[in-house]
Amino acid sequence: MSGTYLGMPAFPQAAREAVGDATLRGNLRRATGTIRAKRAAAVAEVSDWAALREAGRRIKDHTLRHLDRYLVEVEEAVTAAGGTVHWAADADEANRIVVDLVRATGEVEVVKVKSMATQEIGLNEALLAEGIRAYETDLAELIVQLGRDRPSHILVPAIHRNRREIRDVFRSEMGAWGRPAPEGLSDAPAELAEAARLHLREKFLRAKVGVSGANFMVAETGTLVVVESEGNGRMCLTLPETLISVVGIEKVVPTWRDLEVFLQTLPRSSTAERMNPYTSMWTGTTDDDGPRAFHLVLLDNGRTDTLADEVGRQALRCIRCSACLNVCPVYERAGGHAYGSVYPGPIGAILSPQLRGTGSAIDSSLPYASSLCGACYEVCPVAIDIPEVLVHLRERVVQGGPVTRAGNKVVLKPAKGHAAERAAMRAARWAFGHPGALRGGQRLVSRTRHLHPRSLPGPGRAWSGSRELPVLPSEPFRDWWQRTRGASGKGAAR
Repeated sequence: MSGTYLGMPAFPQAAREAVGDATLRGNLRRATGTIRAKRAAAVAEVSDWAALREAGRRIKDHTLRHLDRYLVEVEEAVTAAGGTVHWAADADEANRIVVDLVRATGEVEVVKVKSMATQEIGLNEALLAEGIRAYETDLAELIVQLGRDRPSHILVPAIHRNRREIRDVFRSEMGAWGRPAPEGLSDAPAELAEAARLHLREKFLRAKVGVSGANFMVAETGTLVVVESEGNGRMCLTLPETLISVVGIEKVVPTWRDLEVFLQTLPRSSTAERMNPYTSMWTGTTDDDGPRAFHLVLLDNGRTDTLADEVGRQALRCIRCSACLNVCPVYERAGGHAYGSVYPGPIGAILSPQLRGTGSAIDSSLPYASSLCGACYEVCPVAIDIPEVLVHLRERVVQGGPVTRAGNKVVLKPAKGHAAERAAMRAARWAFGHPGALRGGQRLVSRTRHLHPRSLPGPGRAWSGSRELPVLPSEPFRDWWQRTRGASGKGAAR
């Protein structure tokens, strides 16, 4: 992944600073609470939601198992429809392809519909380095760009901003990017939306090159699909003469029938709507309508490595609905910036360390950015078991071991700072393998329980600082069972 967010502090430090921001916490609490309640109501309307969820999981798993075949099918269908397909192994290659394509048009401006893949690779920065300016057209992305900020949510990138802050950003920054904000702009939502519409209109009408991502690619026809709520995507996809779409290789679905499942689950899980307001689909080019040239950049950037992990690969099922963020107690308090990635929240905690590796402080800390409450799994429309992957990645961080990086099998060394945890796990493994020692240890701990401290020393202080230590029983369970049930044999069959 791009290094845009690298260099940030590890999650605990970044989260500690975010939690101290009362305005941020208030913005997040109101926004996630509202979205969470609306989503629950929208999902409750569907009698076969569990069946749709299972169907989505199976479609994604089937596609990932046969990804090589379906990607070739996509390439053949797009090419037959008049498009050109490019393959990018990493962020640098993808950026180089897009920069060269824009240069070939002679243009120095592009309009963009919100794309997490282009944020992942740092495309805006790569274009700017070559003298090409990219304009975000999604309302929330526009707010982030004008404010020289970073997105903090998958669906609502400016969720950390309130209306007054947005008004101030529009007033001070719009003029430097194009049409200035109207005089006397207030923080009324309608006025803010109108200011953004007027600001963007001139860019839509002027731009000759558009850049997009895609929510889905249909292999059987080479059709790309973008779902959005404002209409800006429709403008970016139809008005420019050249369209460049950067899409992760995991976004493919085999058939239109498969797409039907996700067009039901995605809007309800993300925006709590029965169907998406704007669903744009295009297949190659046509002489009569839309862009005259279409380029599809298929992005790997760590996805093949993730696919090689039998447990972690389920993260590639993600359809970017953001439901897991809206129910996560950690995200609600820490916000998205603390995750140091374009992918925040629970899905980011398992996706970023797999795409980027766990070599940095921020990536090695992300698997711990969770209470493992399981709420994220319960709401995921494709049944990604995020807690399972989190525990799997924690083991990788602590123990190291074999992984696939850049297509090669390598052995990771254990991360620094986890020596005490590794020693504790080795001691536990030895104790559980020696029943006599375990029984003796349990008896000793029970008999000395009145001498135990109320908090743990050393590294354990961070855990017991916010939790009460469990009260130990006066005797081990085995002794209690033997004393009350063992002699008579009562309950032995249980």
